Amino acid sequence: MRPPALLAALVAAALLVLLAAGAGAATEEAYVTLLYGDEFVLGVRVLGKSLRDTGTRRDMVVLVSDGVSEYSRKLLQADGWIVNRITLLANPNQVRPKRFWGVYTKLKIFNMTDYKKVVYLDADTIVVKSIDDLFKCGQFCGNLKHSERMNSGVMVVEPSETLFNDMINKVGSLPSYTGGDQGFLNSYYSDFPNSRVYEPDSPLTPEPKTQRLSTLYNADVGLYMLANKWMVDEKELRVIHYTLGPLKPWDWFTAWLVKPVEIWQDIRQTLEESLPGTGGGKNPHDQLVVKILFILPFCLLLFGYYQSCFQTNKELISLRSLCAFARRARHKYKSEESLPSYSVLSNGTHSKLPPYFGAIAVLVCFVSASFSLALAFAIIPRQVMPWTGLLLMFEWTFVSFFLLFGSYLRFVYRWGSISANHAGFSNSDSSENHMGSGHQRSMSDCDMDATFYWIGMAIIATVAVLSPTILGITALFTKLGLMVAGGVVLASFMTYAAEHLAISAFNKGQKDRNGSRTRSFCF
Repeated sequence: MRPPALLAALVAAALLVLLAAGAGAATEEAYVTLLYGDEFVLGVRVLGKSLRDTGTRRDMVVLVSDGVSEYSRKLLQADGWIVNRITLLANPNQVRPKRFWGVYTKLKIFNMTDYKKVVYLDADTIVVKSIDDLFKCGQFCGNLKHSERMNSGVMVVEPSETLFNDMINKVGSLPSYTGGDQGFLNSYYSDFPNSRVYEPDSPLTPEPKTQRLSTLYNADVGLYMLANKWMVDEKELRVIHYTLGPLKPWDWFTAWLVKPVEIWQDIRQTLEESLPGTGGGKNPHDQLVVKILFILPFCLLLFGYYQSCFQTNKELISLRSLCAFARRARHKYKSEESLPSYSVLSNGTHSKLPPYFGAIAVLVCFVSASFSLALAFAIIPRQVMPWTGLLLMFEWTFVSFFLLFGSYLRFVYRWGSISANHAGFSNSDSSENHMGSGHQRSMSDCDMDATFYWIGMAIIATVAVLSPTILGITALFTKLGLMVAGGVVLASFMTYAAEHLAISAFNKGQKDRNGSRTRSFCF
């Protein structure tokens, strides 16, 4: 072999050795998370993106149970995760939260002997600054919460089959204050609160078996909420942990309550389209549902409005009629003309109203509003973007309330019409009542008042929800206080509006008792 060829062969061999050594070093350490079902898939995707953004070269491993769909496994693999399927470990505790049914499976990270060291991160965490220095930590490292309890959301583990088997043998005997893995680990490492704090730049000799991680590696959003700021230097922050129970960062409504969720959402929006339609953390199924949810309310409104108004009052859609409506509304409210109360109606010549009529109207109004809000939250996919979820919430709440309470007002209108006929009013009275009205009464005072009440409730409800954002308020309790104040104003207005809308509907039903104008009733 010629010297140049020999030299080239030696160089190539050296490069192969270096690459093999580099690859071997990279696979000796790994970041690990655990996934029980598809609900947390988006969280794992965002966690992986946050790790990649730090430039780490360690493996990213996700342990998945049978509850994770094949599509989710392929999605995570496309994102760069190494997906390992595992079987769940049964929770031996009879008294525990339902969501803790499989949390003891987390102990399996102590048996990942393919790696010399693993850093475990919960799926509801994100990394905002490199944490590769954690691989220098000892055999076991964790973070204390509330001065004495270890949190298992971020841990550094040196896997050992012997250690894992010892844990499994003690699962049934050691108590768990949480009913889950975290309580068990606190019992297993009972002396952990006395451990020294891990300092990457000042390693301890000899290396202790357990060390405590500073809050920088496990910053609790729950604690942030109390003071509206981090308890540590925000510039040095490494890991944010969204320990908010049911309020996870991928739930669209959480972003409107907790400021640190903005960081999570920013990372989410940078997610690549590893599979078709998954860019920005989107889900093709959810996207289809969102489109349907946006369009359907408009179809329902158009259909209802066409049925109630367009067939006999087509002039309502003309610009001239709208201008006339605006002039009449201005004149009406400048003259401070008010609707009659139910006590006046009950003492008049028309059929009597029951004394509890107003209370029933208010009750129906609030039941309709509560049902509408509950329906909106039930049908909106939880993992849509915050603005998308908010718009859908407003849309479905308003439309559902309009249809439900509007149906009640239509019932009251017909009740008034039937009761007036039973009272014996002649057709001539009705004719005289309508002769002078002419074209100007195409939209009655009842319709006009209803329009203003509907718009008023919608505006107050919108302001009540968005006022903290508009004013730039981020403190949770101040936000909630402002929203509660807006809710009180809304409830007061709804109480007033519900009674007067019902009275107006009943009164209009008496005037239109012959059915000649029933189709123009636009509630």
